[in-house]
Amino acid sequence: MVEKNSLKEVLSVALSNGGDFADIFMEEKQTTGIGMEAGKIERVHSGLDAGAGIRVLSGEVTAYAYTNDTSKAGLLEAAKIVSHAAKGSKRDLSMDLTTLKPLVDFAIKTRPESVPTTSKVELVKQVEKAARNVDKEKIKQVIVGYGDTVQRVTMANSEGVYVEDERIRTRMVVNVVAAEEGVIQTGYDAIGSHAGFELFEEHNPEEFAQVAAKRAVSMLRAVPAPSGKMPVVMAGEAGGTMVHEACGHGLEADLEQRELSVYTNKKGQQVASELVTVVDDATLPNRYGSYRFDDEGVPSRKVTMIENGILTDYLYDHLTATKEGRQSNGHGRRESYQHKPLPRMGNTYIAPGKEDPAKIIKDYKSGLLVKKMGGGQVNTTTGDFVFDVAEGYLIKDGEIGQMVRGATLTGNGPEVLNMVERVGSDLGFTIGTCGKDGQGAPVSDAQPTMAIKELVVGGTAHGDDGKQLSRKLEEGYGKIRRL
Repeated sequence: MVEKNSLKEVLSVALSNGGDFADIFMEEKQTTGIGMEAGKIERVHSGLDAGAGIRVLSGEVTAYAYTNDTSKAGLLEAAKIVSHAAKGSKRDLSMDLTTLKPLVDFAIKTRPESVPTTSKVELVKQVEKAARNVDKEKIKQVIVGYGDTVQRVTMANSEGVYVEDERIRTRMVVNVVAAEEGVIQTGYDAIGSHAGFELFEEHNPEEFAQVAAKRAVSMLRAVPAPSGKMPVVMAGEAGGTMVHEACGHGLEADLEQRELSVYTNKKGQQVASELVTVVDDATLPNRYGSYRFDDEGVPSRKVTMIENGILTDYLYDHLTATKEGRQSNGHGRRESYQHKPLPRMGNTYIAPGKEDPAKIIKDYKSGLLVKKMGGGQVNTTTGDFVFDVAEGYLIKDGEIGQMVRGATLTGNGPEVLNMVERVGSDLGFTIGTCGKDGQGAPVSDAQPTMAIKELVVGGTAHGDDGKQLSRKLEEGYGKIRRL
């Protein structure tokens, strides 16, 4: 690892032709991945990737270069390249680089690299077997994926910040395909954490595989979903896919500043029901989207974007914060040293309310209960979205009725948030990799049980399989963000 004093010299070279700001992001990432399909281990791979990215900001211009050569000479060469994009007088970097300490910490009990690969393979086989044993006749395919990452980073910038950090994440996903009499259905689930192999002590991997398998098998007996406007109750266990996509991306400062967000210039305005508070908190213990520092060396913190329906803040990185004369609130994230940072979410959720989730369902004579969200698409400029329902049930006279299949939800993010009329006291998380501008970042999202007064449900019961709604959305808007 290059010494701190050498990094100061690299920053000086980066700003040798002028510029407002320079930073260095050095990374060493060790990964392991295991995949099982059709009853066989299809892949076992591990690798180590190391490199550094150097950035110079000069007015509205961003220059970025990256290299696999992390020696002092390699970094100086990259710094010379980006320095040519800046104009002005040479910056004086006489200050010392000061090491920042994190405000939070995440305990790791069992480092993933300490677990033999054979043990990880055996775990994947157990998960696959547990899923198949739910129904050996109807389950036709089980796909299991395991992954872990140990990422060590060093960050330094021309404002005197120096940070060393380590991020450890472990995850597992299972996808089950069931078939009967020509009907094919799937069930999917995933677990993951900013943690080591102790993830599988906190979450029984066989039970989580059975949940996905039972969902696939149950969907074979599901009835076609109705279509039309109706009340929708989103269960906490459905996770926060809707808040992440239909709301969260629009609260990222770069989209807001470029007027590509439905929330542009709406700070201080009511944008949701007074029951709705939207938070992004990367300090939550061991959540998949948690981190001590963002990828610009800013300590993580809790950020409330919408409070009791009022828009209060956006998610900023250094560049977007500088444009508004403020400090970053710790949301500059990047996929790797090969990418420049962008404003990104971490753990985004709608804050719990005070109501009993079970009572919320009982108070509706009819409607749709969503227990698991699928994929979908959203236009951040307008807030219009369409989402698939992976697991849903009819509500009849306050009781959970028949399971349905083929349901989609369509609407507008701000309008839906304004129609939230009940909020439960629970909170359910899901994990994922969020895509933006060609970069992926690990995230979590969550919501409590939530009742929405009215949503358009697309279904197959009346000849609408939901695809028409998706086509209308895509034909009407060119900038669709796909999940």
